Amino acid sequence: MDVNPISSEAQVRRSYPPAYAALDLGTNNCRLLIGTPAGDGFRVLDSFSRIVRLGEGLHHTGRLGEEAMERAIVALRNCAGRLGRRPVRSVRAITTEACRQAANGPEFVSRIARETGIHFDIISPREEAALVLESCVPLLQKCGRRALLFDIGGGSTELVWVRMVPGGVPELAGYISLPVGVVTLADQYGTAGFEPEGFAAMVEGVRQRLVGFEQVHRIGQEIRQGGVRLVGTSGTVTTLAGIVLALKQYSRPAVDGVVMSREAAAGALADLRAMGREGLATHPCVGPERADFVLPGCAIFAAIQEMWPAPEVMVADRGLREGVLLRLMRGDRLLGRPPVARMDARR
Repeated sequence: MDVNPISSEAQVRRSYPPAYAALDLGTNNCRLLIGTPAGDGFRVLDSFSRIVRLGEGLHHTGRLGEEAMERAIVALRNCAGRLGRRPVRSVRAITTEACRQAANGPEFVSRIARETGIHFDIISPREEAALVLESCVPLLQKCGRRALLFDIGGGSTELVWVRMVPGGVPELAGYISLPVGVVTLADQYGTAGFEPEGFAAMVEGVRQRLVGFEQVHRIGQEIRQGGVRLVGTSGTVTTLAGIVLALKQYSRPAVDGVVMSREAAAGALADLRAMGREGLATHPCVGPERADFVLPGCAIFAAIQEMWPAPEVMVADRGLREGVLLRLMRGDRLLGRPPVARMDARR
């Protein structure tokens, strides 16, 4: 009988490339991404996304609701199962605005660890902005001398003012985290957001929050001088791109990196507003789970465009998960770690 001299550990190493995992528990979504290094980026091995509405009601109560936490726990048990099915060298789990703002946010993070074995970090707004920037570096390298990156989330909206460095890595020149997102605005305005007056009120409320950032960085003046690209990363912006491209169903490869003119984006926004809730629920780029959140996101987008009327917007279908993965992989390269996978996917 032939004896295989390769140990079981070596077989694992040969069968699986080193894998890294990123978990992002946001105010609206729970997202998992598992990837392996490939060139300057990574190849996706597995992904999962579920709308959990963790921040539902937070605007009114200041606390995470029991039903919302249960929805998140169910999704995270699914993620834990996926992590346990393959060797993962390193995993990082982060949570953002909902757990930052909620009085019971730290308590919920401890509960997640007890019930799923996954340990989350409640990250700061600055780290959130830096991770979004890291995820978009490949796209930003196609931009001019400056870029304004914005990420419309469930509970907050991050804006990152980026300085492009010829032949180098784009630098974070300034950032702001607005405590408004699609869930918070949907909670605040409800069905009124579907009406012209309510939509206009959402836009103006967000625009007022942008004034201070403009006064500090004079982004409008930079845009008028040229060489500034707006880059949007969020479900709102990718949905607008899907409308502009007339997609029958959403396609990440078709959307990621596409450039929309200001006029095309405004037309898509008008189309979404004209659909009403029922039309949004049946649209293939929206669906019933997101129907209540699209117009609040559009209001944030419209406020950004009113404040900074750049001629084009680049669309990025990437965000925190991708930034976390790239940072984990870069950290291993800097440490010179050999490409060996390990089985433990949780702390």
